Amino acid sequence: MLRDDVRTLWTEPRPPDAPARVWRDWALLAAGLGGVMLEATLRENVVWRPAAVVPAVWLCVLLLWRRTRPLTTVVLAFGSTILLQVASLVAALHELVGLNTGVIVLVLVYALPRWGSGREIVLGGAVILATFATCAVTDETPAAEQIVGFVFLFLPGLAGAAVRFRATARGRQLEQVRSREREQLARELHDTVAHHVSAIVIRAQAGRVLAGTDPSAAVEALEGIEEEGARTLEEMRAMVTALRDRGAGAELAPPAGVADLERLLRTPGGHLRVDLGLDGEMDSLPPAVGAAVYRIVQESVTNARRHAVNATEVVVRVTAERHQVRVNVRDNGQRTGRGHDGFGLAGLRERAALLGGRLQAGPGADEGWHVEAELPRGRTESGGHPRSRR
Repeated sequence: MLRDDVRTLWTEPRPPDAPARVWRDWALLAAGLGGVMLEATLRENVVWRPAAVVPAVWLCVLLLWRRTRPLTTVVLAFGSTILLQVASLVAALHELVGLNTGVIVLVLVYALPRWGSGREIVLGGAVILATFATCAVTDETPAAEQIVGFVFLFLPGLAGAAVRFRATARGRQLEQVRSREREQLARELHDTVAHHVSAIVIRAQAGRVLAGTDPSAAVEALEGIEEEGARTLEEMRAMVTALRDRGAGAELAPPAGVADLERLLRTPGGHLRVDLGLDGEMDSLPPAVGAAVYRIVQESVTNARRHAVNATEVVVRVTAERHQVRVNVRDNGQRTGRGHDGFGLAGLRERAALLGGRLQAGPGADEGWHVEAELPRGRTESGGHPRSRR
Protein backbone atom coordinates (compact mmCIF):
# COMPACT_ATOMS: atom_id res chain seq x y z
CA MET A 1 0.00 0.00 0.00
CA LEU A 2 2.79 2.44 0.92
CA ARG A 3 4.66 1.56 -2.26
CA ASP A 4 1.54 2.34 -4.32
CA ASP A 5 1.14 5.72 -2.57
CA VAL A 6 4.77 6.61 -3.26
CA ARG A 7 4.42 5.57 -6.90
CA THR A 8 1.25 7.65 -7.22
CA LEU A 9 2.99 10.70 -5.75
CA TRP A 10 6.03 10.19 -8.00
CA THR A 11 3.93 10.11 -11.16
CA GLU A 12 1.62 13.03 -10.21
CA PRO A 13 1.71 15.66 -13.00
CA ARG A 14 1.88 19.39 -12.54
CA PRO A 15 -1.38 21.36 -12.21
CA PRO A 16 -2.45 22.44 -15.71
CA ASP A 17 -3.51 25.99 -14.80
CA ALA A 18 -0.28 27.45 -13.40
CA PRO A 19 0.05 31.14 -14.41
CA ALA A 20 3.48 32.28 -15.58
CA ARG A 21 3.50 35.72 -13.95
CA VAL A 22 0.88 38.05 -12.54
CA TRP A 23 1.06 41.54 -11.06
CA ARG A 24 1.38 40.11 -7.55
CA ASP A 25 4.75 38.61 -8.50
CA TRP A 26 6.18 42.01 -9.35
CA ALA A 27 4.72 43.49 -6.18
CA LEU A 28 6.29 40.67 -4.13
CA LEU A 29 9.63 41.20 -5.88
CA ALA A 30 9.55 44.92 -5.18
CA ALA A 31 8.63 44.35 -1.53
CA GLY A 32 11.39 41.77 -1.13
CA LEU A 33 14.08 43.93 -2.72
CA GLY A 34 12.94 46.92 -0.69
CA GLY A 35 13.20 44.88 2.52
CA VAL A 36 16.68 43.67 1.58
CA MET A 37 17.91 47.19 0.91
CA LEU A 38 16.44 48.57 4.13
CA GLU A 39 17.88 45.78 6.28
CA ALA A 40 21.29 45.97 4.62
CA THR A 41 21.37 49.73 5.15
CA LEU A 42 19.90 50.09 8.64
CA ARG A 43 21.05 46.92 10.38
CA GLU A 44 24.48 47.34 11.95
CA ASN A 45 25.41 43.77 12.93
CA VAL A 46 25.27 42.21 9.46
CA VAL A 47 28.08 39.67 9.03
CA TRP A 48 29.76 39.71 5.61
CA ARG A 49 27.42 42.39 4.34
CA PRO A 50 28.01 41.89 0.57
CA ALA A 51 27.87 38.10 0.93
CA ALA A 52 24.62 38.40 2.88
CA VAL A 53 22.94 40.86 0.48
CA VAL A 54 23.63 38.98 -2.76
CA PRO A 55 21.88 35.70 -1.72
CA ALA A 56 18.91 37.68 -0.38
CA VAL A 57 18.50 39.50 -3.70
CA TRP A 58 18.94 36.16 -5.47
CA LEU A 59 16.06 34.67 -3.46
CA CYS A 60 13.77 37.58 -4.38
CA VAL A 61 14.51 37.21 -8.09
CA LEU A 62 13.87 33.45 -8.01
CA LEU A 63 10.27 34.11 -6.93
CA LEU A 64 9.39 35.07 -10.52
CA TRP A 65 9.84 31.45 -11.65
CA ARG A 66 8.34 29.67 -8.63
CA ARG A 67 5.28 28.40 -10.54
CA THR A 68 6.84 27.44 -13.86
CA ARG A 69 10.12 26.05 -12.39
CA PRO A 70 9.33 25.07 -8.79
CA LEU A 71 12.09 22.45 -8.42
CA THR A 72 14.76 24.61 -10.07
CA THR A 73 14.00 27.59 -7.85
CA VAL A 74 14.11 25.43 -4.70
CA VAL A 75 17.42 23.85 -5.69
CA LEU A 76 19.00 27.22 -6.50
CA ALA A 77 17.64 28.92 -3.38
CA PHE A 78 18.50 26.25 -0.84
CA GLY A 79 21.71 25.36 -2.66
CA SER A 80 22.93 28.93 -2.17
CA THR A 81 21.97 28.65 1.50
CA ILE A 82 24.10 25.50 1.87
CA LEU A 83 27.05 27.18 0.16
CA LEU A 84 26.77 30.22 2.45
CA GLN A 85 26.55 27.99 5.50
CA VAL A 86 29.60 25.96 4.45
CA ALA A 87 31.55 29.17 3.74
CA SER A 88 30.77 30.54 7.20
CA LEU A 89 31.84 27.21 8.72
CA VAL A 90 35.15 27.30 6.87
CA ALA A 91 35.74 30.87 8.00
CA ALA A 92 35.02 29.79 11.57
CA LEU A 93 32.35 32.45 12.08
CA HIS A 94 30.31 32.27 15.26
CA GLU A 95 27.40 34.30 13.91
CA LEU A 96 24.89 33.52 11.19
CA VAL A 97 25.56 34.97 7.76
CA GLY A 98 22.50 36.33 6.03
CA LEU A 99 19.60 38.74 6.30
CA ASN A 100 16.31 38.24 8.08
CA THR A 101 14.52 39.06 4.82
CA GLY A 102 15.79 35.70 3.55
CA VAL A 103 12.65 34.30 5.18
CA ILE A 104 11.05 35.05 1.80
CA VAL A 105 12.36 31.61 0.78
CA LEU A 106 9.22 30.22 2.49
CA VAL A 107 7.27 31.36 -0.59
CA LEU A 108 9.30 28.85 -2.63
CA VAL A 109 8.51 26.15 -0.04
CA TYR A 110 4.81 26.91 -0.55
CA ALA A 111 5.10 26.91 -4.35
CA LEU A 112 6.80 23.50 -4.53
CA PRO A 113 3.78 21.32 -3.53
CA ARG A 114 1.31 23.83 -4.98
CA TRP A 115 2.68 23.90 -8.54
CA GLY A 116 5.24 21.10 -8.81
CA SER A 117 4.86 17.58 -10.15
CA GLY A 118 5.13 14.62 -7.79
CA ARG A 119 8.73 13.99 -8.81
CA GLU A 120 9.62 17.65 -8.25
CA ILE A 121 7.96 17.62 -4.83
CA VAL A 122 9.97 14.57 -3.71
CA LEU A 123 13.30 15.88 -5.02
CA GLY A 124 12.68 19.41 -3.79
CA GLY A 125 11.67 18.13 -0.37
CA ALA A 126 14.92 16.18 -0.21
CA VAL A 127 16.89 19.36 -0.99
CA ILE A 128 15.03 21.28 1.74
CA LEU A 129 15.68 18.49 4.26
CA ALA A 130 19.36 18.42 3.33
CA THR A 131 19.61 22.17 3.82
CA PHE A 132 17.91 21.98 7.20
CA ALA A 133 20.18 19.12 8.27
CA THR A 134 23.28 21.09 7.23
CA CYS A 135 22.15 24.12 9.21
CA ALA A 136 21.26 21.98 12.23
CA VAL A 137 24.71 20.35 12.25
CA THR A 138 26.70 23.56 11.77
CA ASP A 139 24.67 25.77 14.14
CA GLU A 140 24.85 25.51 17.90
CA THR A 141 21.12 25.89 18.24
CA PRO A 142 19.19 24.03 20.99
CA ALA A 143 17.17 21.02 19.85
CA ALA A 144 13.86 22.60 20.85
CA GLU A 145 14.53 25.63 18.67
CA GLN A 146 15.55 23.40 15.78
CA ILE A 147 12.25 21.51 16.03
CA VAL A 148 10.34 24.79 16.01
CA GLY A 149 12.38 25.93 13.02
CA PHE A 150 11.64 22.67 11.18
CA VAL A 151 7.90 23.08 11.73
CA PHE A 152 8.08 26.74 10.67
CA LEU A 153 9.97 25.75 7.51
CA PHE A 154 7.50 23.10 6.38
CA LEU A 155 4.21 24.80 7.31
CA PRO A 156 4.12 26.73 3.99
CA GLY A 157 4.58 23.42 2.17
CA LEU A 158 1.57 21.97 3.98
CA ALA A 159 -0.42 25.08 3.09
CA GLY A 160 0.55 24.73 -0.58
CA ALA A 161 -0.47 21.06 -0.58
CA ALA A 162 -3.82 21.95 1.02
CA VAL A 163 -4.54 24.67 -1.54
CA ARG A 164 -3.64 22.29 -4.36
CA PHE A 165 -5.89 19.57 -2.96
CA ARG A 166 -8.78 22.02 -2.69
CA ALA A 167 -8.27 23.27 -6.25
CA THR A 168 -8.06 19.70 -7.55
CA ALA A 169 -11.23 18.72 -5.70
CA ARG A 170 -13.10 21.69 -7.14
CA GLY A 171 -11.83 20.84 -10.62
CA ARG A 172 -13.13 17.30 -10.23
CA GLN A 173 -16.49 18.60 -9.06
CA LEU A 174 -16.70 20.84 -12.11
CA GLU A 175 -15.82 17.92 -14.36
CA GLN A 176 -18.53 15.82 -12.72
CA VAL A 177 -21.03 18.62 -13.33
CA ARG A 178 -19.99 18.79 -17.00
CA SER A 179 -20.23 15.01 -17.28
CA ARG A 180 -23.74 15.00 -15.79
CA GLU A 181 -24.76 17.73 -18.23
CA ARG A 182 -23.46 15.66 -21.14
CA GLU A 183 -25.38 12.65 -19.85
CA GLN A 184 -28.53 14.75 -19.56
CA LEU A 185 -28.04 15.92 -23.15
CA ALA A 186 -27.59 12.31 -24.25
CA ARG A 187 -30.80 11.27 -22.52
CA GLU A 188 -32.62 14.15 -24.18
CA LEU A 189 -31.14 13.03 -27.49
CA HIS A 190 -32.49 9.53 -26.83
CA ASP A 191 -35.93 10.93 -26.00
CA THR A 192 -35.98 13.17 -29.08
CA VAL A 193 -34.86 10.45 -31.46
CA ALA A 194 -37.33 7.96 -29.97
CA HIS A 195 -40.13 10.51 -30.36
CA HIS A 196 -39.29 11.17 -34.02
CA VAL A 197 -38.76 7.51 -34.86
CA SER A 198 -42.15 6.69 -33.36
CA ALA A 199 -43.70 9.31 -35.64
CA ILE A 200 -41.81 7.85 -38.61
CA VAL A 201 -43.13 4.36 -37.87
CA ILE A 202 -46.72 5.62 -37.57
CA ARG A 203 -46.47 7.53 -40.87
CA ALA A 204 -44.93 4.51 -42.58
CA GLN A 205 -47.76 2.27 -41.36
CA ALA A 206 -50.37 4.80 -42.55
CA GLY A 207 -48.68 5.08 -45.94
CA ARG A 208 -48.61 1.32 -46.30
CA VAL A 209 -52.33 1.09 -45.60
CA LEU A 210 -53.22 3.93 -48.02
CA ALA A 211 -50.82 2.99 -50.81
CA GLY A 212 -53.35 0.88 -52.68
CA THR A 213 -56.39 3.16 -52.37
CA ASP A 214 -54.96 6.70 -52.18
CA PRO A 215 -51.48 7.08 -53.75
CA SER A 216 -51.36 10.84 -53.02
CA ALA A 217 -51.82 10.18 -49.31
CA ALA A 218 -49.03 7.62 -49.47
CA VAL A 219 -46.72 10.20 -51.11
CA GLU A 220 -47.62 12.70 -48.40
CA ALA A 221 -46.79 10.12 -45.75
CA LEU A 222 -43.39 9.54 -47.41
CA GLU A 223 -42.69 13.28 -47.37
CA GLY A 224 -43.55 13.38 -43.69
CA ILE A 225 -41.19 10.47 -43.07
CA GLU A 226 -38.44 12.32 -44.91
CA GLU A 227 -38.96 15.46 -42.81
CA GLU A 228 -39.01 13.53 -39.55
CA GLY A 229 -35.83 11.70 -40.59
CA ALA A 230 -34.08 14.99 -41.42
CA ARG A 231 -35.10 16.45 -38.07
CA THR A 232 -33.84 13.38 -36.24
CA LEU A 233 -30.48 13.47 -38.02
CA GLU A 234 -30.06 17.14 -37.18
CA GLU A 235 -30.67 16.53 -33.49
CA MET A 236 -28.23 13.63 -33.51
CA ARG A 237 -25.51 15.72 -35.16
CA ALA A 238 -26.03 18.46 -32.54
CA MET A 239 -25.37 16.17 -29.56
CA VAL A 240 -23.61 13.04 -30.86
CA THR A 241 -20.46 13.79 -28.85
CA ALA A 242 -22.29 13.78 -25.51
CA LEU A 243 -21.68 10.82 -23.24
CA ARG A 244 -24.69 8.79 -22.19
CA ASP A 245 -25.31 6.97 -18.93
CA ARG A 246 -26.08 3.50 -20.22
CA GLY A 247 -27.73 2.51 -16.98
CA ALA A 248 -30.31 5.27 -17.01
CA GLY A 249 -33.70 4.74 -18.47
CA ALA A 250 -35.40 7.09 -20.91
CA GLU A 251 -39.01 8.00 -21.50
CA LEU A 252 -40.45 8.25 -24.98
CA ALA A 253 -41.31 11.95 -24.68
CA PRO A 254 -39.62 15.12 -25.84
CA PRO A 255 -37.78 17.19 -23.19
CA ALA A 256 -39.22 20.36 -21.70
CA GLY A 257 -38.75 23.42 -23.90
CA VAL A 258 -39.72 27.05 -24.42
CA ALA A 259 -43.43 26.19 -24.40
CA ASP A 260 -43.07 24.98 -20.79
CA LEU A 261 -41.53 28.22 -19.46
CA GLU A 262 -44.83 29.79 -18.45
CA ARG A 263 -45.80 26.72 -16.46
CA LEU A 264 -42.31 26.64 -14.88
CA LEU A 265 -42.38 30.29 -13.82
CA ARG A 266 -45.88 30.05 -12.36
CA THR A 267 -44.37 28.01 -9.52
CA PRO A 268 -44.71 29.99 -6.28
CA GLY A 269 -41.47 31.80 -5.48
CA GLY A 270 -42.28 33.77 -2.31
CA HIS A 271 -41.87 37.53 -2.65
CA LEU A 272 -39.98 37.30 -5.96
CA ARG A 273 -42.03 38.18 -9.06
CA VAL A 274 -40.97 36.74 -12.44
CA ASP A 275 -41.54 38.77 -15.61
CA LEU A 276 -41.34 36.51 -18.68
CA GLY A 277 -41.06 37.90 -22.20
CA LEU A 278 -40.90 35.78 -25.38
CA ASP A 279 -40.10 37.41 -28.70
CA GLY A 280 -39.74 35.77 -32.10
CA GLU A 281 -40.62 32.44 -33.70
CA MET A 282 -40.21 29.72 -31.08
CA ASP A 283 -42.18 26.85 -32.61
CA SER A 284 -39.44 25.78 -35.04
CA LEU A 285 -36.65 25.60 -32.44
CA PRO A 286 -34.87 22.23 -32.29
CA PRO A 287 -35.76 20.30 -29.14
CA ALA A 288 -32.14 20.43 -27.96
CA VAL A 289 -32.08 24.23 -28.15
CA GLY A 290 -35.52 24.54 -26.54
CA ALA A 291 -34.43 22.25 -23.71
CA ALA A 292 -31.27 24.32 -23.21
CA VAL A 293 -33.32 27.53 -23.02
CA TYR A 294 -35.62 25.89 -20.47
CA ARG A 295 -32.68 24.71 -18.32
CA ILE A 296 -30.94 28.10 -18.43
CA VAL A 297 -34.09 29.92 -17.32
CA GLN A 298 -34.87 27.28 -14.70
CA GLU A 299 -31.39 27.39 -13.14
CA SER A 300 -31.14 31.20 -13.27
CA VAL A 301 -34.54 31.83 -11.70
CA THR A 302 -33.92 29.18 -9.04
CA ASN A 303 -30.59 30.82 -8.14
CA ALA A 304 -32.24 34.23 -7.96
CA ARG A 305 -34.94 32.89 -5.61
CA ARG A 306 -32.33 31.29 -3.38
CA HIS A 307 -29.48 33.78 -3.39
CA ALA A 308 -30.56 37.23 -4.64
CA VAL A 309 -30.24 39.74 -1.79
CA ASN A 310 -33.30 42.00 -1.34
CA ALA A 311 -34.56 41.20 -4.84
CA THR A 312 -38.22 41.69 -5.70
CA GLU A 313 -38.27 40.86 -9.43
CA VAL A 314 -36.61 38.62 -11.97
CA VAL A 315 -36.84 39.63 -15.64
CA VAL A 316 -36.60 36.80 -18.19
CA ARG A 317 -36.31 37.60 -21.89
CA VAL A 318 -36.05 34.95 -24.61
CA THR A 319 -35.56 36.33 -28.13
CA ALA A 320 -35.57 34.06 -31.17
CA GLU A 321 -33.67 35.64 -34.04
CA ARG A 322 -32.99 34.36 -37.53
CA HIS A 323 -29.90 32.34 -36.70
CA GLN A 324 -29.77 32.25 -32.90
CA VAL A 325 -31.72 32.44 -29.66
CA ARG A 326 -30.82 34.90 -26.92
CA VAL A 327 -31.66 34.32 -23.26
CA ASN A 328 -31.33 37.09 -20.68
CA VAL A 329 -32.19 36.65 -17.00
CA ARG A 330 -31.57 39.41 -14.47
CA ASP A 331 -32.77 40.26 -10.98
CA ASN A 332 -32.89 43.59 -9.14
CA GLY A 333 -31.16 42.46 -5.96
CA GLN A 334 -28.10 44.00 -4.41
CA ARG A 335 -24.99 43.86 -6.59
CA THR A 336 -22.65 41.14 -5.32
CA GLY A 337 -19.28 39.71 -6.32
CA ARG A 338 -19.44 36.04 -7.26
CA GLY A 339 -22.93 35.66 -5.87
CA HIS A 340 -24.53 32.41 -6.90
CA ASP A 341 -22.28 31.46 -9.85
CA GLY A 342 -21.95 27.81 -8.84
CA PHE A 343 -21.83 24.33 -10.32
CA GLY A 344 -25.28 24.65 -11.90
CA LEU A 345 -24.18 27.49 -14.14
CA ALA A 346 -20.96 25.61 -14.92
CA GLY A 347 -23.08 22.76 -16.25
CA LEU A 348 -25.14 25.17 -18.33
CA ARG A 349 -21.96 26.63 -19.84
CA GLU A 350 -21.00 23.10 -20.85
CA ARG A 351 -24.44 22.53 -22.41
CA ALA A 352 -24.29 25.81 -24.33
CA ALA A 353 -20.79 24.99 -25.58
CA LEU A 354 -21.89 21.54 -26.77
CA LEU A 355 -24.63 23.19 -28.81
CA GLY A 356 -22.19 25.69 -30.32
CA GLY A 357 -23.26 28.64 -28.18
CA ARG A 358 -22.02 30.47 -25.09
CA LEU A 359 -23.23 31.51 -21.65
CA GLN A 360 -22.01 34.29 -19.36
CA ALA A 361 -23.01 35.02 -15.77
CA GLY A 362 -21.97 37.71 -13.32
CA PRO A 363 -23.00 40.78 -11.34
CA GLY A 364 -24.87 43.44 -13.27
CA ALA A 365 -23.50 46.89 -13.97
CA ASP A 366 -25.91 48.56 -11.54
CA GLU A 367 -27.70 45.85 -9.58
CA GLY A 368 -28.42 42.17 -9.24
CA TRP A 369 -27.09 39.16 -11.13
CA HIS A 370 -27.25 38.72 -14.91
CA VAL A 371 -27.20 35.55 -17.00
CA GLU A 372 -26.87 35.90 -20.76
CA ALA A 373 -26.77 33.07 -23.31
CA GLU A 374 -26.65 32.79 -27.08
CA LEU A 375 -27.57 29.51 -28.79
CA PRO A 376 -27.63 28.73 -32.52
CA ARG A 377 -31.03 27.77 -33.91
CA GLY A 378 -29.61 24.91 -35.99
CA ARG A 379 -32.11 25.49 -38.79
CA THR A 380 -32.05 26.61 -42.39
CA GLU A 381 -32.68 30.25 -43.27
CA SER A 382 -36.35 29.55 -43.77
CA GLY A 383 -36.65 28.19 -40.27
CA GLY A 384 -37.58 24.66 -41.30
CA HIS A 385 -35.86 21.42 -41.97
CA PRO A 386 -34.32 20.89 -45.39
CA ARG A 387 -36.27 18.53 -47.59
CA SER A 388 -34.66 16.95 -50.61
CA ARG A 389 -36.53 16.60 -53.88
CA ARG A 390 -36.10 13.97 -56.51
